[in-house]
Amino acid sequence: MSAKIRLYVDHPLGAGQTVPLERAQAHYLFGVMRQTVGGQVALFNGRDGEWLAEVTRAGKRDGELSCLEQTRPLRMPPDLWLCFAPIKKARTDFIVEKATEMGAARIVPVMTEFTNAGRVQTDRLQAHAVEAAEQCGGTYVPEVAEPVRLDRLLDGWDGARHLMFCDEALAAEGGGAGLETRGPWAILIGPEGGFSEKERARLGRLEAAVAVRLGPRILRADTAAVAALTLWQLALGDWG
Repeated sequence: MSAKIRLYVDHPLGAGQTVPLERAQAHYLFGVMRQTVGGQVALFNGRDGEWLAEVTRAGKRDGELSCLEQTRPLRMPPDLWLCFAPIKKARTDFIVEKATEMGAARIVPVMTEFTNAGRVQTDRLQAHAVEAAEQCGGTYVPEVAEPVRLDRLLDGWDGARHLMFCDEALAAEGGGAGLETRGPWAILIGPEGGFSEKERARLGRLEAAVAVRLGPRILRADTAAVAALTLWQLALGDWG
């Protein structure tokens, strides 16, 4: 049995568990989707899998659901981070949505020397990740981390986590190593202006970094993120 509506809740889920609804969720279910008492909704919280729940109270400003049965176990994504330089608002939203759909476990906005973007609203991006998980059937929502400068990110880099470094310069040079080693990984996508020579040199000295070519053409940052995630998933991810 499944429900057409999926909803993320920050509340424990289990057989017979009562789940209160926040005002925005109540408005969506009862005002927009016209659900009433007895209606069924699929719930997930990123920890307990997906549960079929029944509306037991429907109000204009709040409501309550009761868990009936688990419909999917929790499925964790691979241990993969997407680190990217923020770009224009709508395209940054796109990157976060697609990273969620494609199985990133953590999303990290990275400020590089040539990053040209305004203030990064982490809470808004996290909401986009939640919406994407609701739509794609995922049972896990990746964390959107607070923005960090690239040099500081690399200063604290765990050498056990491999870094897939996507550089537009490789498109012209025709180079790039393959993806072979399993384990924790991260993908790094630079800004529209590319990495600076200083940043490129720093990445080149990082033992965990693997330079990868994304085809013979220079890609926009949002396209590069999708291409890189696809390449990694096909080589080392959970698409098989």
